[in-house]
This record gives sequence, structure tokens and C-alpha cells, in this order.
Amino acid sequence: MAQDNMTQNYVISQTKLINPHDKNTSVRTFVVTPIETNCYAVINDGKALVIDPGTAGAEIAQSLTDVHIEAVVVTHGHGDHVSGIKAFLDSFDYKIPFAVGAYDEKRLKTAVSASNLGLPYDDDAPKPDVLLKAGDKLAAGQVLFEVLHTPGHTEGGIVLYGDGLAFTGDTLFKGSAGRTDFPGGDSATLKKSLEHLKKKLAPDTLVFPGHGPKTTMEEELHTNPFLT
Repeated sequence: MAQDNMTQNYVISQTKLINPHDKNTSVRTFVVTPIETNCYAVINDGKALVIDPGTAGAEIAQSLTDVHIEAVVVTHGHGDHVSGIKAFLDSFDYKIPFAVGAYDEKRLKTAVSASNLGLPYDDDAPKPDVLLKAGDKLAAGQVLFEVLHTPGHTEGGIVLYGDGLAFTGDTLFKGSAGRTDFPGGDSATLKKSLEHLKKKLAPDTLVFPGHGPKTTMEEELHTNPFLT
């Protein structure tokens, strides 16, 4: 059941970027309360893949009525990334598949109750339709994104990589990396995941993290202390 404080959460800002690697693809970014989580919609050919619809799910849905949602995916199961999913899915009159990394399925039903610092999250996420593993693919129109398994922040964290873009959740940020002091976090495991990203992501990859500004892999390779 939704918490009474769910109306406190809202979209702080919304921006749109045309993919410089593919002019037919755009990324809409929604920054939402309570901790400025980045939610993304990758759009190609009138179809969208929605990533981490954090909180304020219904408000985000209202901004995407001009496209067909092919799927909703979360990079990990923390409340600030998943608590808006139920409201988001309930806003559409057609079935939208919901996907999560297989090892984070258990976190979806504790996203609200286990929220840290008493933050006002909305709902636990519904049961996922798809449990993702490394190498799986998700589509936004004609664009395919590969699922990279990147545990460390949580056991089932993933990164989505394709079309010159990477959606890194709370694994990699501009100038930093994910926390490992929450349940399921492990610093040694996160370090291995970051090494995997160093090898996998091309330097000109645009990186869209779960919090904070976008960056490029080239910039992070030169300046991020967690990658150098």
C-alpha cells in the first residue's frame, strides 16, 4: 500500500538530450525527490525504455504519453530507484514488462521498509516480469542495450550499455562510485565491477549515473579516483 507521504515526492527537473552517437535516439532525464535520483527514458523510433523511475512515477508517466513504453528496468533495488514503479505502471492502459537484475529481486519488497534515514519513499515495487542476467538485451525501438552485471552497491546491480550510452545506476558516478555500506554492499566486489566497466565501456561512452551529472568514460578514466 502506498504511504501517506508519497505526494511529497515530485520531479525536480526534466531535460532532453539527443544522443551524439545516434541522432535518432534521445534521452529524457527526470530528477526526482527525495535525494535527487536520476530517472531516464531512452527513446528511439517512438518507443522508450524507462530506467529507474524512482519516485513520482505517475508524474513521470504523464511526460511520456507521446511514446510507447517497451519496458521498465531498474539498475538495482533501492527505494529511491524503484518506489515509483507501481504508480508508473498503473498510469498506462497497456502491459509494460518490468525487469530487474536477478539477484536484486528480493530487495523490491523491502524498498520502502528498509529505506535509510527515514526517507519518504512511495511503494514497494511489484513482482518483476523479467529477471535479468549478464548478456541479456533490452530494446528501445531499434536500439539494443546489453545488461552488464555489476554487483557491489547491491548484489544484483546492473549497468545498461548500448548505442554509445551507459546507464550506470549507483555503480559509477561522475568522480565517484557507489556506496558499499548498505546491506548487500561489498567494496571488493564493487572494485571488480568497476574494473569490468573500465574494460567494457568505450572511452567516448556517455555515462548516465543514478545521481549527479552525466559524464564520459574517458573523463572518468582520467579523473575518477575509483578508476585510476
